[in-house]
Amino acid sequence: MAPDETPETRADPSPGDVVFIKDLLVRGIIGIQDWERKKKQDILVNVSIETDTRPAGATDDFSQALDYRRLAKDVIALCETGRPYLVEKLADDIARTALARQGARRATVRVEKPGALRFARSSGVEITRTPADYS
Repeated sequence: MAPDETPETRADPSPGDVVFIKDLLVRGIIGIQDWERKKKQDILVNVSIETDTRPAGATDDFSQALDYRRLAKDVIALCETGRPYLVEKLADDIARTALARQGARRATVRVEKPGALRFARSSGVEITRTPADYS
């Protein structure tokens, strides 16, 4: 939800509930350098999906919930098999996958390459997408 938004002023009045995966560490091929195309490296992924959790919260019914375990498995598969050159591409692929989930309204994805830059703990990209970005 934007800082000046409230559930009452939003175009969609449902709350800005967020389901997230934090600091998913995966190894995969990513990068433009020759050595990066040959050697797997750490990829750190964070995904936040805006959705309405009220149905799951009210019923305690898993079928009403966004399955973050399945999402994590799909993200791991993308990282391990995708072999993109750019973190931007991987982040976009993850956002597309996240938004395919039932009830997903907005996804924010952060993809980092820890240790990619000397003297920096990490570098990467963070994107936010909606289903409209892929229609």
